[in-house]
Amino acid sequence: MIALRKLPPPALLALLYLALIVVGTIILRLPLAHDDSVGWMEALFTSTSAVTVTGLAVVDTGSAFTPFGQAVVAVLIQMGGLGLMTFAVLLLSVLGIPINLPQRMVLREDLNQTSLSNLGKLALRVMKIAIAVEVLGALLLAAVFVPEFGWRPGLWQAVFHSVSAFNNAGFSLFSDSLSGFATNPLVNLVIPLMFVISGLGFVVIGDIMRVRAWNRLSMHTKLMIVGTLGLIAWGSLSFALLEWNNPATLGLFDHAWEKAMVSWFQGVTPRTAGFNTIDTSAMHDETVLITISLMLIGGGSASTAGGIKVTTFIVLILATIAFFRRHSELRAFGRSIAATEIMKVLALTTISLLLVMVSLFMLMVVQDGDFLKLSFEIASAFGTVGLSMGETGELNTAGRLIVIVVMFLGRVGPLTLGFFLATRSKPRVRYPEGQIYLG
Repeated sequence: MIALRKLPPPALLALLYLALIVVGTIILRLPLAHDDSVGWMEALFTSTSAVTVTGLAVVDTGSAFTPFGQAVVAVLIQMGGLGLMTFAVLLLSVLGIPINLPQRMVLREDLNQTSLSNLGKLALRVMKIAIAVEVLGALLLAAVFVPEFGWRPGLWQAVFHSVSAFNNAGFSLFSDSLSGFATNPLVNLVIPLMFVISGLGFVVIGDIMRVRAWNRLSMHTKLMIVGTLGLIAWGSLSFALLEWNNPATLGLFDHAWEKAMVSWFQGVTPRTAGFNTIDTSAMHDETVLITISLMLIGGGSASTAGGIKVTTFIVLILATIAFFRRHSELRAFGRSIAATEIMKVLALTTISLLLVMVSLFMLMVVQDGDFLKLSFEIASAFGTVGLSMGETGELNTAGRLIVIVVMFLGRVGPLTLGFFLATRSKPRVRYPEGQIYLG
């Protein structure tokens, strides 16, 4: 216990997530949780994918797991998506136990905050938002699934997919994800809106609920709204233009409104949601490349989404524009962005790209497969997305272990890096500037 207390908060948080994965693996391996197709590796992969809210699967969740096993997966998704410390803080509050400084520091890392103040209120807000959106989503989805499958199965389908959608998990109880509902207006509205809302981040949602006026919103909220709308438009329009006449994707649909609906869904889902309404493996290579880029960007900070985050991508673009315009200060919406934040963005992006490249190299060493498809799987694992071009189920043991590590690091790795980036120390010696040639 003493050794654990000496660990930095992000490292302790990573251990907590690892412990949840182990517990989930053991429970999913129980006979009452699955049929005979689920071994220890399948249980470990599924548990990791659920806790990291990724959605990649090596077995069919709907048929390989019993209702009890599916419920376990849903609980793991909920705890992994909203954050373990959020549940811990709420439990301590209910029991009347004060939240001490060590718990606050871990909660700060779990919620990706910079301050220790009002963390309890933020955790409570996160839980309230999650419950409200998931209940509403389940009720709306029940209007589709109950008539299709009956009361009990339909309600469970609605609840499971609502939890999976809000937490950006991408797990589905259907073997073809949501392809059977590709042209259902309600499914195409409810599911994407749920993972878009949660992907904005709880800080952004709280800011919008509290302020309700554009000019009073924080710079972070404005960047997230503009960036999210831009990426949605880019993803949807790109998919429509590139796949409109593809006979294996949008070409399967006769009407323009059906193609537009599918394009909207497929344009939004790469930003860590993981659901699909068409055969992802049938996409053109150029569409695959755009999807990979969207998966690497991901969603918002302090959200259920993964990736390098939207604000990180925007700051990179703004910094590039500022460099070519010879601006010494980075500005957005009448506010300046500190140089330390820019350095943090560069460090996070560099580490993320190195992780993706090294992981892809290792996967190619141990696994035979198409380069683009393997790249797609690694990007999906790092961004905790869950989309697959069919390679996940073909992975050997070594390949599965690599993807498991990437999913875990994609979920908790940036938290650990953020801790070290936040550690400030003044240099004792200052050196004269040197000159290097770039570009």
